Amino acid sequence: MKKGCLWIFAIFIGLLLLGAILGDPDEGEEQIDAEALIDASEPATDAESDAEVAEASAPPVPPAPILTGPQRNAVRSAKAYLDMQGFSREGLIEQLSLDAGEGYARADATAAVDSLDVDWNRQAARSARSYLDMMGFSCSGLIEQLSSSSGEQYTRDQAAYGAQQAGAC
Repeated sequence: MKKGCLWIFAIFIGLLLLGAILGDPDEGEEQIDAEALIDASEPATDAESDAEVAEASAPPVPPAPILTGPQRNAVRSAKAYLDMQGFSREGLIEQLSLDAGEGYARADATAAVDSLDVDWNRQAARSARSYLDMMGFSCSGLIEQLSSSSGEQYTRDQAAYGAQQAGAC
Protein backbone atom coordinates (compact mmCIF):
# COMPACT_ATOMS: atom_id res chain seq x y z
CA MET A 1 0.00 0.00 0.00
CA LYS A 2 2.89 2.29 0.73
CA LYS A 3 4.18 1.74 -2.79
CA GLY A 4 0.75 2.64 -4.26
CA CYS A 5 0.56 5.89 -2.30
CA LEU A 6 4.09 6.72 -3.27
CA TRP A 7 3.25 6.23 -6.95
CA ILE A 8 0.16 8.40 -6.69
CA PHE A 9 2.17 11.09 -4.92
CA ALA A 10 4.93 10.91 -7.60
CA ILE A 11 2.35 11.19 -10.40
CA PHE A 12 0.73 14.15 -8.63
CA ILE A 13 4.09 15.96 -8.29
CA GLY A 14 4.90 15.16 -11.94
CA LEU A 15 1.58 16.64 -13.08
CA LEU A 16 2.19 19.77 -11.02
CA LEU A 17 5.64 20.20 -12.55
CA LEU A 18 4.29 19.57 -16.05
CA GLY A 19 1.52 22.11 -15.46
CA ALA A 20 4.03 24.67 -14.23
CA ILE A 21 6.23 24.14 -17.26
CA LEU A 22 3.46 24.07 -19.88
CA GLY A 23 1.05 26.38 -18.10
CA ASP A 24 -0.24 29.79 -19.17
CA PRO A 25 2.78 32.11 -19.59
CA ASP A 26 0.67 35.13 -18.58
CA GLU A 27 -0.52 33.48 -15.37
CA GLY A 28 0.61 35.42 -12.37
CA GLU A 29 1.39 38.54 -14.42
CA GLU A 30 -0.56 41.67 -13.76
CA GLN A 31 -3.18 42.38 -16.42
CA ILE A 32 -3.00 45.99 -17.59
CA ASP A 33 -5.94 47.84 -19.08
CA ALA A 34 -4.63 49.55 -22.25
CA GLU A 35 -6.97 52.52 -21.93
CA ALA A 36 -5.96 53.08 -18.33
CA LEU A 37 -2.32 52.96 -19.39
CA ILE A 38 -2.87 55.57 -22.12
CA ASP A 39 -4.89 57.83 -19.81
CA ALA A 40 -2.30 57.63 -17.06
CA SER A 41 0.66 58.26 -19.35
CA GLU A 42 1.48 61.97 -19.60
CA PRO A 43 4.60 61.62 -21.82
CA ALA A 44 2.62 59.80 -24.52
CA THR A 45 0.09 62.60 -24.52
CA ASP A 46 2.89 65.16 -24.81
CA ALA A 47 4.44 63.20 -27.67
CA GLU A 48 1.10 63.03 -29.43
CA SER A 49 0.57 66.76 -29.05
CA ASP A 50 4.14 67.40 -30.26
CA ALA A 51 3.41 65.29 -33.35
CA GLU A 52 0.21 67.22 -33.95
CA VAL A 53 2.08 70.52 -33.65
CA ALA A 54 4.76 69.26 -36.06
CA GLU A 55 2.09 68.26 -38.57
CA ALA A 56 0.35 71.61 -38.19
CA SER A 57 3.59 73.57 -38.66
CA ALA A 58 4.82 71.51 -41.63
CA PRO A 59 4.35 73.34 -44.91
CA PRO A 60 1.33 72.01 -46.74
CA VAL A 61 2.01 69.99 -49.84
CA PRO A 62 0.36 71.79 -52.72
CA PRO A 63 -2.10 69.66 -54.62
CA ALA A 64 -1.15 68.64 -58.12
CA PRO A 65 -2.39 71.26 -60.55
CA ILE A 66 -5.46 70.39 -62.55
CA LEU A 67 -4.49 70.92 -66.16
CA THR A 68 -6.79 71.69 -69.06
CA GLY A 69 -6.75 69.63 -72.24
CA PRO A 70 -4.38 71.98 -74.08
CA GLN A 71 -2.10 72.10 -71.03
CA ARG A 72 -1.97 68.28 -70.86
CA ASN A 73 -1.08 68.22 -74.57
CA ALA A 74 1.61 70.83 -73.94
CA VAL A 75 2.99 68.62 -71.14
CA ARG A 76 3.33 65.73 -73.61
CA SER A 77 5.07 68.01 -76.12
CA ALA A 78 7.37 69.39 -73.42
CA LYS A 79 8.37 65.88 -72.32
CA ALA A 80 9.13 64.95 -75.93
CA TYR A 81 11.34 68.03 -76.35
CA LEU A 82 13.14 67.32 -73.06
CA ASP A 83 13.79 63.75 -74.22
CA MET A 84 15.49 65.08 -77.38
CA GLN A 85 17.73 67.83 -76.01
CA GLY A 86 18.37 70.23 -73.16
CA PHE A 87 16.03 73.18 -72.70
CA SER A 88 15.87 76.06 -70.27
CA ARG A 89 12.51 76.81 -68.67
CA GLU A 90 12.11 79.95 -70.80
CA GLY A 91 13.39 78.22 -73.93
CA LEU A 92 10.92 75.37 -73.52
CA ILE A 93 7.99 77.73 -72.90
CA GLU A 94 9.01 79.68 -76.00
CA GLN A 95 9.30 76.50 -78.08
CA LEU A 96 5.83 75.41 -77.00
CA SER A 97 4.17 78.80 -77.47
CA LEU A 98 5.67 80.24 -80.64
CA ASP A 99 3.76 79.84 -83.88
CA ALA A 100 6.97 78.45 -85.40
CA GLY A 101 7.02 75.93 -82.52
CA GLU A 102 3.95 74.16 -81.18
CA GLY A 103 1.64 77.17 -81.11
CA TYR A 104 0.21 76.68 -77.60
CA ALA A 105 -1.02 79.73 -75.73
CA ARG A 106 1.82 81.10 -73.59
CA ALA A 107 -0.25 80.56 -70.41
CA ASP A 108 -0.84 76.89 -71.36
CA ALA A 109 2.84 76.39 -72.19
CA THR A 110 3.87 77.99 -68.89
CA ALA A 111 1.41 75.88 -66.87
CA ALA A 112 2.62 72.73 -68.64
CA VAL A 113 6.31 73.44 -68.05
CA ASP A 114 5.74 74.45 -64.43
CA SER A 115 3.83 71.22 -63.76
CA LEU A 116 6.91 69.17 -64.66
CA ASP A 117 9.69 68.25 -62.24
CA VAL A 118 12.71 69.32 -64.28
CA ASP A 119 16.30 69.71 -63.09
CA TRP A 120 17.19 72.88 -65.02
CA ASN A 121 20.85 72.61 -64.03
CA ARG A 122 20.97 69.18 -65.62
CA GLN A 123 19.30 70.59 -68.72
CA ALA A 124 21.94 73.35 -68.87
CA ALA A 125 24.69 70.73 -68.70
CA ARG A 126 23.06 68.81 -71.60
CA SER A 127 22.86 71.98 -73.68
CA ALA A 128 26.46 72.89 -72.85
CA ARG A 129 27.68 69.45 -73.94
CA SER A 130 25.74 69.80 -77.21
CA TYR A 131 27.40 73.15 -77.93
CA LEU A 132 30.85 71.76 -77.14
CA ASP A 133 30.21 68.77 -79.42
CA MET A 134 29.53 71.19 -82.31
CA MET A 135 32.37 73.68 -81.72
CA GLY A 136 34.81 75.01 -79.19
CA PHE A 137 33.74 77.58 -76.61
CA SER A 138 35.56 79.39 -73.88
CA CYS A 139 33.99 79.13 -70.44
CA SER A 140 32.67 82.70 -70.56
CA GLY A 141 31.54 82.32 -74.19
CA LEU A 142 29.56 79.19 -73.39
CA ILE A 143 27.98 80.78 -70.32
CA GLU A 144 27.00 83.77 -72.46
CA GLN A 145 25.49 81.53 -75.15
CA LEU A 146 23.53 79.50 -72.59
CA SER A 147 22.23 82.54 -70.70
CA SER A 148 21.64 84.95 -73.57
CA SER A 149 18.09 86.03 -74.36
CA SER A 150 18.88 85.28 -78.00
CA GLY A 151 20.48 81.97 -76.99
CA GLU A 152 19.23 79.24 -74.68
CA GLN A 153 17.83 81.57 -71.98
CA TYR A 154 19.13 79.71 -68.93
CA THR A 155 19.69 81.75 -65.79
CA ARG A 156 23.29 82.86 -65.32
CA ASP A 157 23.74 80.34 -62.47
CA GLN A 158 22.30 77.49 -64.54
CA ALA A 159 24.54 78.45 -67.48
CA ALA A 160 27.63 78.53 -65.26
CA TYR A 161 26.71 75.14 -63.80
CA GLY A 162 26.21 73.69 -67.28
CA ALA A 163 29.50 75.06 -68.59
CA GLN A 164 31.38 73.68 -65.58
CA GLN A 165 29.72 70.26 -65.85
CA ALA A 166 30.50 70.09 -69.58
CA GLY A 167 34.18 70.83 -68.91
CA ALA A 168 34.39 74.28 -70.49
CA CYS A 169 35.54 75.96 -67.27
